[in-house]
Amino acid sequence: MMEDKKYCMESYLTVRYVYDENKCFKEGIIPRKHPDVPLEKKVPCKTAEDIDEGIRNQLEKIDLSKAGMLLSGGMDSAILASYMPKGAKCYTARCIGENAVDETEQAKKYCDIYELEHVIVDVTWDDYVNEMDELMLHDGSPIIPNEPQAYKAALRAKADGCNLIVYGDCADTEFGGMDRLLSKDWKYDEWINRFTFLDASKVLKDGSIAMDTYEKYRKTNGDIDFIGYIQGPYAVSAAGALTNAFECAGLDYIDPFEHLKMAEPLDLKRVRNGESKYLIRQLFKMRYPMLEIPEKKPMSRPAEAWMKNWGGPKRKEFKEDCVTGLTGEQRLLLYSLERFLDLIDA
Repeated sequence: MMEDKKYCMESYLTVRYVYDENKCFKEGIIPRKHPDVPLEKKVPCKTAEDIDEGIRNQLEKIDLSKAGMLLSGGMDSAILASYMPKGAKCYTARCIGENAVDETEQAKKYCDIYELEHVIVDVTWDDYVNEMDELMLHDGSPIIPNEPQAYKAALRAKADGCNLIVYGDCADTEFGGMDRLLSKDWKYDEWINRFTFLDASKVLKDGSIAMDTYEKYRKTNGDIDFIGYIQGPYAVSAAGALTNAFECAGLDYIDPFEHLKMAEPLDLKRVRNGESKYLIRQLFKMRYPMLEIPEKKPMSRPAEAWMKNWGGPKRKEFKEDCVTGLTGEQRLLLYSLERFLDLIDA
C-alpha cells in the first residue's frame, strides 16, 4: 500500500473515505473499507412483500436473543424494529445542542407498538471529542460526522449485554431514497458540484477534488450514472461510518436492506412525484397500518452549534481562514481531518 497523504486528504473531503484501496495516509495505518455485499449476491425484490420475505429470511437465521437495534424516527429502522423479538432493546441517539433534531418521541411509538424496550442515548460534543481518536485509529482515516453518536449507542448496547446490532442504513441507497439526489438527470460536472462534500481546493494549500471517485460513473454523453454513484461511493461511505462504530465497540452487525436490491429499474417518475422509496413506504404501511409515514430525517447532529466557535485548522496543509462560509457539517469534516493528521503524526 502506498503512502499518499495528499490524495487521501482530497478523497476524504470529496467522498468521506479513501476511495483508492491502494493508498493510505501513512505507512502502517490502513484505511478500513466497509465490507459491502456484491450485487450478484443481493436478493431481487419486486414488491414490498418480497422485501418483507427478504428481511424475515435473514433475521430468522440469526439468534436475536442478545441483539439490539439502532432505531431512528424514520421508516427504515422502524420496519426492522417490527421483526425484533419482544423486549429487544432499541437505541436512539439524541444529540444535545442548539437546534438539535430529537427523534426519540417518534422512535418510542414503534417500540410501544411492538413491545420493545426503548433506550435513549444522549450524545454531546464532549462525547465526540472523547471518542474521535479511537474511531479514527480503528478506521485508519478521519471519521464521518455521524460515527461518534453511533459509537456511543453501540457502547451502551455492548454494556447492556448485546452482541449484535440490527440497523437499517441501505434502504435509501438500494430502494430509491435520497430523493434530492434523484430529483433530476445530472450532468457530470453538475453532479460533482452538487455531491462533493468539501472541495479540497478551497481548504488545502495544494488540493483539488478527487476526480477518480467520479470517473467510473461518467457517461459518454456528458451525464453521470447517478444511481450507480449513490449505490457505490455514497453507500460505502455512509454504511462504513456505522459499521466502523459497531466494530470498534466489539459488536457484530447486520443491515438486512444491504442484502436486497430492486428487481426492476427504479421508477424515477414516482420518486420525483413524491414517492421516494415507494416499496419501503408500502412495507411501512404493512407493518404500521395505524401510523402515518414519518418525515424523512437523516441521522443528524447540531453541527452548526458545535462548530460555530471553531477558528479552523492550523496545520501547514490548510489555507488560512478556510472555514469562512463552510457549513457546520463541512467544518466537522475539516476538524476531523486535522485531528486525524495530528493523531498519526504524534
